[in-house]
Amino acid sequence: MTLRAHEVSWSVGGRLIVDGVSVDPPHGATVGLLGPNGSGKSTLLRLLAGVRRPSAGVVTLDDSPLDGWHRRALARRVGVVEQEVWTDADPLVRDVIDLGRIPHRRSLAPRTAADDEAVRRAADATGLSDRLDRSYATLSGGERQRVQIARALAQEPTELLLDEPTNHLDVRHQLELLALVRDAPVTAVVALHDLNLAAAFCDRVLVLADGRVVAAGKPADVLTSALIAEVYGVEAEVVADARGVHVRFAGVSSPSARRSTGQVRSDHEHLRLEPAQHANPDPDGRTRRGVARRADGSEPRAARHSRDPGA
Repeated sequence: MTLRAHEVSWSVGGRLIVDGVSVDPPHGATVGLLGPNGSGKSTLLRLLAGVRRPSAGVVTLDDSPLDGWHRRALARRVGVVEQEVWTDADPLVRDVIDLGRIPHRRSLAPRTAADDEAVRRAADATGLSDRLDRSYATLSGGERQRVQIARALAQEPTELLLDEPTNHLDVRHQLELLALVRDAPVTAVVALHDLNLAAAFCDRVLVLADGRVVAAGKPADVLTSALIAEVYGVEAEVVADARGVHVRFAGVSSPSARRSTGQVRSDHEHLRLEPAQHANPDPDGRTRRGVARRADGSEPRAARHSRDPGA
């Protein structure tokens, strides 16, 4: 069994941030969440983590809604790495990594040999073995990011959620980190901006725009020049070889190459649909589940005229 989302939505201030998204990753797969800033990637990860409760739809683990899981039991199963983690304290690196062991211990119980071994393995995997007794505050941004990933690995989760984990990392550590996630015995959902990293390390990708799924499937099927122009507003050449696909960016695309992603209808959100098919605009501008507003807060004109007040 694995972590799944079924037609989840989440809104704030009357604006849909996530609109009817389903995520059903294959067991043990690495799934990349792609999309521009503001597309709903971070919010979707928080819904999957149980940090936020969907306004519609359901997130399940082992086919049981997250609401029915005890927080400690859920923490044993789901590891989370957010974009930025701040603290006013000045712990040692080993103490930060050891936070991942809290779900496995009784309240106020001391560390065990199993805890120490889990911390050691996580530090080894993230290249932090020589920094365990360093102050967390003295680390670079990239080193702190690796510590947070080590903390999540020390939880020994079956599901791992990461929000732009390659931020602040140099090229070598980006490659090492994503190889680690790909090879770990977990089902991972990773928000990424770098399309080439997603193509190289993800088994599946899910592309979001305006809170909805635009395309989902294998990277080689999903990452096309047309989709990149539509979603990101840039021109790109997508080259395929024996190692996969590679994206070469050529510049900002012309307005005619960009379609309004606010009017894209998505009928293929489930990750297991293969080959991936890109969504086409709905003729009347409606969405299947509610109306997602544009970035400026407005609704598509057709959606304003056709929306069912009782929906």
